[in-house]
Amino acid sequence: MKILLINKFLYPKGGDAVSTLDTGKILENHGHEVIFWGMEHPNNPDYLYQDCFVSQVDYDASGGISAKAKAAMNIIYSFEAKKNMSALLKKFQPDIVHLNNFAHQIGPSILDEIKKYNIPVVMTMHDYKMVCPAYAMLLNEKPCEKCANGYFIMCAVNRCTKGSFVKSLVNVAEMYLHHRILKIYDKIDIYISPSRFLKNKVKEMGLKGDVIHLFNCVDLKFFEADFDWQENSIVYVGRLSHEKGIETLIDAIKGIDINLKIIGEGPLKENLEKKCKDENINNVRFMGYKTGQGLHDEIRKSMFLVIPSEWYENNPRTVIEAFSLGKPAVGARTGGIPELVQDWKTGLTYTSGDKEDLQKKINLMLENKDKIPEMGRNARAFVEQKLNAEAHYKRLMEIYRSIMHN
Repeated sequence: MKILLINKFLYPKGGDAVSTLDTGKILENHGHEVIFWGMEHPNNPDYLYQDCFVSQVDYDASGGISAKAKAAMNIIYSFEAKKNMSALLKKFQPDIVHLNNFAHQIGPSILDEIKKYNIPVVMTMHDYKMVCPAYAMLLNEKPCEKCANGYFIMCAVNRCTKGSFVKSLVNVAEMYLHHRILKIYDKIDIYISPSRFLKNKVKEMGLKGDVIHLFNCVDLKFFEADFDWQENSIVYVGRLSHEKGIETLIDAIKGIDINLKIIGEGPLKENLEKKCKDENINNVRFMGYKTGQGLHDEIRKSMFLVIPSEWYENNPRTVIEAFSLGKPAVGARTGGIPELVQDWKTGLTYTSGDKEDLQKKINLMLENKDKIPEMGRNARAFVEQKLNAEAHYKRLMEIYRSIMHN
């Protein structure tokens, strides 16, 4: 089978990119011909047909009025992406297209071109972009559902996109154009949701179309489990931003005789470092961005992972990877996290955003250290049974074939 995998980032920038790249490896290992397509970026490895990629876009970069206007127009409808997709399809004629995270930097204009060739299209959702103009369903750092049933104007009313009315209005225009006027997302044959929560939530919010649940997965041969620990430490892995709950975690860790390793980068890093210094929080270490074996080693040396999210987390790969390394997790009871973290089986859950409850659950884990290895074994077994690459591949093939034969 010839498969075109699409994601705007094609290097390990975040969970959506890692998932896309891993899916490609799994498909290639089973003999399929896989081509990646996305955005130009200096961190990309060399790709076949990279001459057909869209130009790099950085919406955080400074620029003049004309540059910002061009960027806004590309969000609404990218003629460059459509043209480059046309050039790619003339060179590589896939049997199926698998979309991932393609909003804004690429955009759905490519669907018009793909459907000219009657190619089946599946999309894995990594966030709530299909129902929320600002993708995260957050307002004032709290979960928000004001855009339910296509009431997208609320994004502009509340300045949900980076606090900017203009940027929010652009996203609102994009959503109304694509969903209401062009109905361009009707050209996606089936949606894949990595969590049951996301599947149910997007349907509640008004997404039309078929949605099938399929967990993220990992290839376990790259994950060596260690059910013990070498350090008096726990670990956080992820972006340093408000919705990830990292401030709540730092507040909760104060006064506990345990070291917290924070692995990741993000806009809050300087503020968090200053907070720890000003408040004499001496048991927190900022370790920067890590990946691969270096990341695995830091997780393996720790007792357990903490995922303190304060948004509707989907199916976090950080938890799945920690489980694969034999580590349980303390996780916020929000989004898809409770589908992975089960109390006293694979870790403990707490009320999202509740510092006292998080502190209580961390202490409870430390008071029951003898149970941590057992929960780690349960976590590893959960991945082996439910989230392994082979099971994922078989289900993915079923999904592909279901729309190819229609």
